[in-house]
Amino acid sequence: METTDNEQLAPLNDIRICDKCKHMRIKSALPKLQKLAPGTEIKVACKSYCGPCSRYAFIFINGRYVTAPTEDEVIEKVRKYVKS
Repeated sequence: METTDNEQLAPLNDIRICDKCKHMRIKSALPKLQKLAPGTEIKVACKSYCGPCSRYAFIFINGRYVTAPTEDEVIEKVRKYVKS
């Protein structure tokens, strides 16, 4: 299927992380996520998920909240939800 200049393809992945999360560092998480899902625009802002956010690292990916005790563990867990 050909696309024209006026058509835009929907991104494959919807990845969002919270900039207030105490268990993730944006500066280290963003490059890891960009490597995991190249070309995906990762949205960084508060997700109003404060209860779990205060206890776990979390990533919202393609309609799912994925949590883990650490940043590296949650990034590893989201790997299976990345669409390619």
